[in-house]
Amino acid sequence: MTTSSAVNGAAVTDDFEFAALREARNYRAALVREFSPVLHGRVIEVGSGVGQMTAEFARVPKISEIVAVEPDSRFHAGFVAANPQLRLIRGTAADIPERTGWDALVAVNVLEHIEHDASELAAWATLLRERRGRLGLFVPARPEIYAPIDRDFGHYRRYTKPDLRSKLEKAGFEIERLCYFNVAGYFAWWLNFRVRGQRKFEVAAVRAFDRFVFPVVHGLEVGVCRPPFGQSLLAIARAR
Repeated sequence: MTTSSAVNGAAVTDDFEFAALREARNYRAALVREFSPVLHGRVIEVGSGVGQMTAEFARVPKISEIVAVEPDSRFHAGFVAANPQLRLIRGTAADIPERTGWDALVAVNVLEHIEHDASELAAWATLLRERRGRLGLFVPARPEIYAPIDRDFGHYRRYTKPDLRSKLEKAGFEIERLCYFNVAGYFAWWLNFRVRGQRKFEVAAVRAFDRFVFPVVHGLEVGVCRPPFGQSLLAIARAR
């Protein structure tokens, strides 16, 4: 399940399936809880899309300021309409005028859209270094389930845990947590998009998964045991 915008490449539809992904309420809430150690002070969200995750982050009491960054002009009007009170930078992390003073940076399903991902991670570390700020990162996982829909969405890759660990450390981050996320979603992605070759999300399917499957599976992942694989990878890391 993808919850944010493509930084590079074309999506299947102009709205990047946002209508379907609005149904993923429990999924978005879980990401906010997972990122809770990061969400305080002055926060950057890179690749905000139309602001679905931004709105969730903005409600966190410990965040004093959140600045959204989105390069795709197709999503700017939707972001402003949904979040008129929030600051939006129309560009990339390189266009943020304040180069210091940030406590955190979050990026949800963004890094896979960037061809030179190692350089992007290094740029994020530079923004956070002054305060030894933290990165909350969420990316698609497991190359073996890379499907036509990944290519449609402009994904250059799906990550493995060793690959992401290496790139984060080389970029200047100390990893505090790195784990797979949503093992049920792994099988759903493999079946629907790799085997069946579907090229879009179905609203009813997303709603059913989010209401009835994801809460149970995620509860087990958090409360019992993190899975050895999953649809996504979640990382929390501190800039050195």
